[in-house]
This record gives sequence, structure tokens and C-alpha cells, in this order.
Amino acid sequence: MKIVLPAVLAVAALALTGCVNNEVATPGASGGATDAPATNISADEAAVALLPEDIKSAGVLQIGSDASYAPNEFKDADGNPIGWEIELADAMAAKLGLKTNYNIAKFDNILPAVIGKKYDVGLSSFFDTKERQEQADMIDYYTAGIQWAVPAGKTVDPDNACGLKVAVQNGTTQALDDVPAKSKACTDAGKPAIEQLGYDTQDEATAAVTLGRADAMTADSPVIQYAVKQSQGKLELSGDIYSVFLYGMPIAKDRGSLGDAMVEALDSLKADGTYTEILSKWGVESGAIDTFQINGAKE
Repeated sequence: MKIVLPAVLAVAALALTGCVNNEVATPGASGGATDAPATNISADEAAVALLPEDIKSAGVLQIGSDASYAPNEFKDADGNPIGWEIELADAMAAKLGLKTNYNIAKFDNILPAVIGKKYDVGLSSFFDTKERQEQADMIDYYTAGIQWAVPAGKTVDPDNACGLKVAVQNGTTQALDDVPAKSKACTDAGKPAIEQLGYDTQDEATAAVTLGRADAMTADSPVIQYAVKQSQGKLELSGDIYSVFLYGMPIAKDRGSLGDAMVEALDSLKADGTYTEILSKWGVESGAIDTFQINGAKE
């Protein structure tokens, strides 16, 4: 999903990103420091014991998120962050005996802020990659791939989109890697390049397709599927999911046992059924994983 780019770009070549059912419930999350939404989630003492003292004392997990990637993380009508990742992070925090505070930021700015310890955790559908692991530790919690969508009735082959206009969110893997690689394959074959249209938010990229400014768009599979289901028939899926990645929450590499505490909390959510319940509620259970780990990506 989302990627970024070296020094400014090195930390910035590292922000890979990568949204699902218009009938799923939309949890009413509130902004600022909040209690976890599921009041029946009790703290897991084994997870709490692993927390760094500064976070335990603060009682709040500072989270950076680009809330424009429905249904993973986005805003409700009042501008408050919601989505299945938000709900999962709130539940994880509850297992840690913490509240959550969401700091809404541009995707490209989140990873540098995590590395600089402005935020404790990044939550924005980050793909876990070996390159990103050089900058931060990634706490893996889900899998997603890349998928395309097109205006209803239009046929576009993602592997042969030469000469077409393709909308993407800036800073994502799709924008920095996937579409450029497909475009190069076009020009190497003597065909016209793909015209990549970059937008700061996924909402803008989706609008470009629905309004006829682009021939197609590409993003993470849950995001694309959600956009299609929300489009009231204006969009349809194009091609299968490919290039499946782990989603990871980045934390600074010198944050002590924070990563271990997060894994312990996620394990507890899996054991009591909360993890599956949250994903199923939002219609994204196909990306569930069995084992939570730190830096699980191998490439």
C-alpha cells in the first residue's frame, strides 16, 4: 500500500501504503485521547508488563494516521478517525491499559515522525518491507494486495494499461513502484507510457475515476473493494489481487519492548476473538493473519 521516499527520501522512500462493504457498521470513534471503543476489553497484564515506562506512565498511545483510506482509516462526518484499523488499534491499546490519541497527518510525514518519536506508532496501512525495516520496526497485523478499479463498463488490463491515465495516491507503493514499473514495461515494448495521476488523498484519486478524469485507479485491495462497493455502480473491479504484503504498524527501532507489548496485545485479541470480530464487522476478514510478529516481511 503506502510507500515513501531517500533521507528526506530515505525515510520518505519508506512509506509504502497501500479500503469494503457499504452495509458494515461504522463505529463512532471520537477524536483526541479516547477510551478504547470496546468497553468489555480488559487489560492483559502480560502485555502491560512489557510496556516501556514512559508510555505506561503517560497512559496514552500516540498514533500517527492519514485518515483518508477507507475503510482502513478515515473520518466520520464530524472529522473523527474511524475504520477497522482504528478500531483494532483502540482494542490493542485497551489490552495495554492505554487510551489512544490520533494525530492526523499526511502519509509521507508519519514514518519520519515515528522515527523521531513524535508519535509512538504509525497506523496507516503501511506495507512491511525489508527496506522499511531498516528505518523502523514493523508490527505485522494483516495482509493486503494491490488491485485496480475502473469506471463501470470499461475494460482495462492492469498488465497492459499503456497510454491510459491511472489515478494513485501520492507516496504509495502503487505510485512509487507498481505503476512506474508497468509504465516502463510499456515503453520497453515500444508502447505509450502510462500517464500517472497523483493525488494527496485516496478520496481524490477515486473521484478522478468516477468523474472521468482517469481511466483507472489502483490502491490496496481492501481500499479498492470498498470504493467499488460505495460507488453505487459507478466503479467496478478490474483484474485480480496481486503483490500481497503484510501490513505493519511502524515504531522507532529504539523503543525498547514496545513492539513485544503490541504483539502480546494482538495475540490476546486473537485469542479472545476480538481480532476476528473487528475484521468481520468491516468485511475485511480475508486478510487476517494467524501469527503476529515484528518485521515479518522477507523482501
